[in-house]
Amino acid sequence: MNKTRLGIVDFRSYEKSVPALMGLLGADRILADQKKVVIKPNLVNTSRPPITTPVQLVAAIADYVESVSNAETVIAEGCGAPLYNTHRPFRKLGYSDLAKSNGIVLVDLNHAETTELTDHRCRVFPKFMMPRLVMDSFLISVPVLKKHSLAKVTLTMKNMLGCAPPDHYGGFIWKKSRFHKNMHRSIFEMNLYRTPDLTILDGSVGLSCHHLGGPECSPPVCKLIGGFDPVAVDAYGAGLLGVDWKNVEHIRLAHGVIGHADYPAKYESEFGNR
Repeated sequence: MNKTRLGIVDFRSYEKSVPALMGLLGADRILADQKKVVIKPNLVNTSRPPITTPVQLVAAIADYVESVSNAETVIAEGCGAPLYNTHRPFRKLGYSDLAKSNGIVLVDLNHAETTELTDHRCRVFPKFMMPRLVMDSFLISVPVLKKHSLAKVTLTMKNMLGCAPPDHYGGFIWKKSRFHKNMHRSIFEMNLYRTPDLTILDGSVGLSCHHLGGPECSPPVCKLIGGFDPVAVDAYGAGLLGVDWKNVEHIRLAHGVIGHADYPAKYESEFGNR
């Protein structure tokens, strides 16, 4: 099946813009065939959006999945903060309430059952312990548009680091500390093991300087970006932050291997194609 790899819609509300983006991508046909869908937001800590993924966006995605598929829906994340588990941001940011009202399962990926993977192309992580859940499900990554102090940008490929179990990749300061020494190569290798099947990138606001705070994009970006190619999504997202993807090492490494950074986009406003 031919799939539109990259789509962009104007942001009006999550309730309006998510279905518009999914329709542009033709996601309904693909989701209809799934048995289990995992939605992975960016809940790095308990900070409010746009540092973390808004629960309203995840709720709109879950509603869309339910409208086109009989798949079981799971929300899964592994936060990076060292002093608490992922159920704290689930509670603080409204995910526990969403799960309770919609019958959705919440999973802390920091403590999920893992499986060992190997890939001869990887030199930092020739073996990787991955949560079995993300390998056995259709994975929707829901990152936020942000710059990053170590990775330059944190978009959908960087969002995958939340899957890494701290027992294998953590440290005293951060639960994903082993990625920090060689950040770009680590992001690339993580995505060799598992890339998102679909990304919905929240560019409704955007953080213009740092991933844990600082100034928001001014004016707000006011876009939702989606696609089946994580490299295309990240390259486009980097451009929205004023960063050339060729200057972001993990996107450059992934281009032509995991996906294609120069894939053309389809654009739709609230009022139709233009």
